[in-house]
Amino acid sequence: MVLAGPSGVGKSSLVHALREMYPELWFSVSATTRAQRPGEVEGVDYHFVSDAEFDRMIADDELLEWAEIHGGTHRSGTPRGPIEHRLADGLPALLELDLQGARAVHRTSPEALLVFISPPSWDVLVERLTGRGTESRAVIERRLDTAKQELAARDEFDVEVINDDVRRAAKDLLTLMTAPSPTCAPDAPRG
Repeated sequence: MVLAGPSGVGKSSLVHALREMYPELWFSVSATTRAQRPGEVEGVDYHFVSDAEFDRMIADDELLEWAEIHGGTHRSGTPRGPIEHRLADGLPALLELDLQGARAVHRTSPEALLVFISPPSWDVLVERLTGRGTESRAVIERRLDTAKQELAARDEFDVEVINDDVRRAAKDLLTLMTAPSPTCAPDAPRG
């Protein structure tokens, strides 16, 4: 299952809530070149790597997908090995990606369930992004521009979950993950 949505929509909060509800949940930890934020844990939230290490991972084909984020301020990607091992063992995998990453995974794994996480409204998304206090005004403006593009792509996803309440949205995701669904079939209708 691939979770995607605009920055500030609460994808990380949903993953944390899912981990509390379902401790056995396996989550793919992305590699990123951005700076570690307060409260983030290396190897749990992200693998924080240097630009040189990220370049090496690309050259050695160790990433399932990767992208430059928010106008090139940093790069993030999904390590390929852990995902391939999970799937080879017939076990589920949860990925939290941006729109580019979700599209890349869908191209290589059309059977993946793509879930778009939406904010309850544009105003709430703006409030969440500005309320973090961790980015400059210029970064926030770039993220808002990107968010407009991402929101316009929601119809590319199999399912949309509105994150108006983290616990409820996490329960919806848990239901999607644990119940067999015809939307997981590659030929199922989208939307």
